Order: sequence, then structure tokens, then C-alpha cells
Amino acid sequence: MAAPSARAEDVKAGDLVISQPWARATPGGAKIGGGYMTIENKGASPDRLIGGSADIADKVQLHEMTTVNGVMKMRPLEEGVTIEPGKTIKLAPGGIHLMLFDLKGTLKQGDQVPVTLQFEKAGKANVTLDVQGVGAQGPAGAGNMDMKMHDHSGMKT
Repeated sequence: MAAPSARAEDVKAGDLVISQPWARATPGGAKIGGGYMTIENKGASPDRLIGGSADIADKVQLHEMTTVNGVMKMRPLEEGVTIEPGKTIKLAPGGIHLMLFDLKGTLKQGDQVPVTLQFEKAGKANVTLDVQGVGAQGPAGAGNMDMKMHDHSGMKT
């Protein structure tokens, strides 16, 4: 039997399938935004998301938010994040996510924001972030009750 095909909005890059890319709306004047998505590795070898770029931001980096002794801390993931074969990672609020620095405009609910992701092996992948509301926990209508659950098994520290 053939494997199920990717949904229309999914983006393929090598053996990776990127789904549900989204961002939160930003208040006027905000200079930083976040990007979120799910990345599945359907291949036999690991790949690594190492960064990205976007016309709307001067810089796109991977960051991780953690809570240590009740204090939330955010740090850049200089080495990126590894997606092991057969595994899925979620970039989500409160965990690993894209940071869009020095925004050149406001992210408004309903906007579509193009971002180019850079992978170590798969190369570049163009995705479009669907901008949700300011406090959104996931893309509208996607049933993301588990968006706060993260698989950090492939994360390089």
C-alpha cells in the first residue's frame, strides 16, 4: 500500500514534510514575532533545521523556551534542531519556535507570511505562515489540543 500523500498545504523538502505553519499576530510596533509548525522526517537519516529567512524580518532564528524553577527562559538554538528519521517535531508556543527579529511590519490576523526554512540536508523550503490571533495556541480549525506537547528527543543542546 502506498503511504498517504501530504495534504495540499503541506510542504515537502527532501524527506521532510512541513505542515500547519502559522504565526501569532503582533501588536503595532512589535519588532519580534514567532513562527510555528510541525516537521516530520519520513526518511532514513536525520536532518536538521538550522535557520531561515523572511522578507518581513531582518533575521530568522530557532529558539527554545524552557521553564527552570518556575522561571521561563529563552535561548537561541545555535546548532538548530535535529529531526530524527521517523520522528515529528512541533515548533510551538512555549517550546522550540522560529523567532522573526526586527519585523518590517505588523503581523496581522489573516495575513500570509512567506518564510524560507534552511535545512542541513534538504536545503531550502518555502512555507507560508498563516497569521492567527495574538493569543492563538495553534492554527484555526486544526484541532491542536496537543500543541504544547513537544518531542525534544532529536534536539541538539
